[in-house]
Amino acid sequence: MTSVGTRVKVTIRCKACGERFILKGKKEKGRIDTGFKQCICNNDKDFYIETTDF
Repeated sequence: MTSVGTRVKVTIRCKACGERFILKGKKEKGRIDTGFKQCICNNDKDFYIETTDF
């Protein structure tokens, strides 16, 4: 039997350029996985991240 993580809506806003991404993710063991790597401006570290449960 596999455990399914809780689905969450994740809003990521880049602090460098202001671009906003809205993604679906899974919350498992205190981590949220969306597959997001970096912004289109090549920023990969400095973001505002907000999560909302479905």
